[in-house]
Order: sequence, then C-alpha cells, then structure tokens
Amino acid sequence: MNLKKLSDHELLNTYISGNEDSINVLLNRHRKRILDYIYMMVKNRDVADDIFQETLIKVVRFVQEGRYTENGKFLSWVLRIAHNQVIDYFRQKKQRNNVSEGDAGYDILNNQKFSDHTVEEKLITNQIETDVRKLIDFLPPEQKEVVLMRYYMGLSFKEIAEQTDVSINTALGRMRYALINLRKLIDEKQLILS
Repeated sequence: MNLKKLSDHELLNTYISGNEDSINVLLNRHRKRILDYIYMMVKNRDVADDIFQETLIKVVRFVQEGRYTENGKFLSWVLRIAHNQVIDYFRQKKQRNNVSEGDAGYDILNNQKFSDHTVEEKLITNQIETDVRKLIDFLPPEQKEVVLMRYYMGLSFKEIAEQTDVSINTALGRMRYALINLRKLIDEKQLILS
C-alpha cells in the first residue's frame, strides 16, 4: 500500500488500525505548513522546532485517545493545537520575565519610595491583566482568538487575517466587537481598570 497516495482521513484510519508509519506520512505531509505557522508567531527557529515537536506529541496522543473527530479538516485541527502551544509558550515566557527587583536581590537606586511605588504599580497592573484575561474567556471564540493574537502575540491585523483565513476587515470587525463586548462585561462585573 502506497501511504503517500492516501487522503488525511485514510491515513488516520490506517494509523488507528495499527499502521504506525501512516501517522508519520500524515504529519510529514503537513510539516512545512505547521512549522511555518509556528515560526511566524514566535520568530525563532529553535523555539519553533520545540513547539512543533510538542504539537506533534499532542496530536499523536489526541488521536490515540480518540479525541480527534474527522470533519475533513485535519490540518486546521493541528494548526489549532499548534496555536494553543504558541499561546502557552508566550504565557510561560511572560511569567519567566516577570521578576521584580526584590526577587533579583536589589533595589534600583536604593530608594524605598521608588521601589514601593513600583511594587504597587505592578500589583495593580497584574490584577488588571488577570481581570481582563478572565473577561476575554467570556468572548465568542472568533473574538477571543483575535484579541489573543493581537494583544498577547503582538500580531498585526494582516497577520491575524492570514492566520484565521479571513479578510482584514473581518479581523478588524471581530476586534471591534470584542472591545465592545469587553466594555459591556466590565460594566456588568463592575470592574475598575485604573
């Protein structure tokens, strides 16, 4: 049987039936697209390779656990997993970079007032970020995706449009509605973000 001629769906079924080589053929078929997608987000080849490997491990595990349902969009499903891995990477990177001066063992300018103010600002900023991040989870999936890509990954609207396979105007519209919905949520929850 020539595995390379089989469709994604056929390769998945062959893998589930016990042919280990079919998953390799399937993942190699989409390797470049997945890697390019990840690299475009992280802008670092080594990091992209690491995230790619983590993505492949999750894909294989999810397929083995029966968590993939065939809908003819295998590549889209894999890209969603890769996208989530990239978000996890940026979250972890952000947490690693949030080291206060006190944690580092020194106080800039050895000034108590300056350091107290900085700590207070950080606490307020961290609380606001936490509150906003929780609110983002209430948005519809398309709006949530655009907000995460724009503010947490720093992508342009052109890049967002390309990644989500929509027009720039649609990406902008989703952001507009996301901001409107976030304002409503802030009012409903009576949050003070200042």
